[in-house]
Amino acid sequence: MALIPKNHPRAKSLFIREKLIDGFDDGIVAKEGLLAHGRGEAFDYLLGEKTTHIAKNAIKAASAALLLAKNSVISVNGNIAALSAKEIVKLARIVHAKIEVNLFYTNDIRKRNIVKLLKKNGAKEVLGLDLKLQKRIPKLDSARRVVDKDGIFSADVVLVPIEDGDRTIALKKFGKKVITFDLNPLSRTAQTAHITIVDNATRGMSELVVCCSRLSSKNETVLKKILRGFDNKNNLRMNILEIKKNLSRRASHV
Repeated sequence: MALIPKNHPRAKSLFIREKLIDGFDDGIVAKEGLLAHGRGEAFDYLLGEKTTHIAKNAIKAASAALLLAKNSVISVNGNIAALSAKEIVKLARIVHAKIEVNLFYTNDIRKRNIVKLLKKNGAKEVLGLDLKLQKRIPKLDSARRVVDKDGIFSADVVLVPIEDGDRTIALKKFGKKVITFDLNPLSRTAQTAHITIVDNATRGMSELVVCCSRLSSKNETVLKKILRGFDNKNNLRMNILEIKKNLSRRASHV
């Protein structure tokens, strides 16, 4: 990894970029994933590169949904594996979720590399490799339609960090409650998901682990109340207004 001075104003951002580049070199990240990260990073600038109180509210709702789920699954692609493998495993343990590798730019070698990385970070089982358990999500044409029968196909709640809009729509139509990270509150993914965490997935996954741990001792009544109090349309509206506020503040200092 390149030497990044700790006092560099863009140190955290540069560190994330280096992790993705290392992930690409290790056969974890697709080259298209590097481009996708750059697009998301642009929105992070607009949000002030911090986990906002709005995002924390969405994380709280996501935590409640995951803890209430009967069969939750964390869907993993190359980017989130390279950036948050430890957090994925920790979260799965806390909420008793399954982990499944599911790729848009599918590649068996890359899938195996991702599984190896997750197991290196403590995962006991990772779904998505067994051809005998493959099922297809209806009304979805991309490679991501192929899922594990015991994982995403039968899940009630699916966490899809760094997602594409087509699958979010298909999963929702298929009766799944979808939780996603998306820095762009205007994207199809953000607009379609039941709970959209508008935050950098690296920051957000860490926050989600902490929040789920904190709420894991709460009873079902408390968790359901948290979930009922969340409205994703209002959540997205507030994030758009946050971007507008940040832009106005910056414009006043030009």
